[in-house]
Amino acid sequence: MFIKLSLPAALLGLALGGSAHAAAPAKPYADVEKAIAPLLGTVPIEKISPSKFGNLLEVVTPRGLIYTDKTGSFVLFDVTAIDTRTQENLTEQRNDELGKFVFADLPLKDAIKTVRGDGSRVIATFEDPNCGYCRKLLSELKKVDNLTVYTFLVPIMAADSATKSAAILCSPDPAKTWVSHMTDNSPLPAATDCATPLERNAALYHKLRLNGTPAILFQSNTKTPGYIPAERIEARLAGGK
Repeated sequence: MFIKLSLPAALLGLALGGSAHAAAPAKPYADVEKAIAPLLGTVPIEKISPSKFGNLLEVVTPRGLIYTDKTGSFVLFDVTAIDTRTQENLTEQRNDELGKFVFADLPLKDAIKTVRGDGSRVIATFEDPNCGYCRKLLSELKKVDNLTVYTFLVPIMAADSATKSAAILCSPDPAKTWVSHMTDNSPLPAATDCATPLERNAALYHKLRLNGTPAILFQSNTKTPGYIPAERIEARLAGGK
């Protein structure tokens, strides 16, 4: 869990004696993109650039980082690069760089809001109704007082996650339905035909370079992947790590 640019056409035109209407510069690594795109299906390529790892190119997609060579002759998926000297996870560091966010800019209207105590402290979570560790997280969050939680539902765990998420979001009281289902496994109401933010939530999930549920975002513009206990949540809210 992580420019070389072509020579501008305008300069090339000057070198050839000047042209009033020079052609647009070629897209960097266009041949590489063409070679690897079929392997990615509908997943778009956001950017290709040199990586820190020898002659490998870094390919940024909404679904994560992949690597290839300068001709696109092979692709490396699901790579985790560890610095052998410091033991640091270089892939995670790069993903954190790409997934930087400002908490105040999050589309909180798309989340389920629950409030405990005076709600003065605020976090956001990304969760799936089929996520066992999300249930554990909820039990820990109940120990944290004066907390507002904005829960973005992202159906990624199972085939029926989208149906369950829609049933929760379309219920008369989504917050109550969510907490009841995740705490007591209460049956969900039949899904009604209502507009949900699930597609927007999924896009935000990928934009933030999250990789599983639960994930927690803090007002300090930091995030943590996975479940953490109440005492660590308290520490993060107090400015710790």
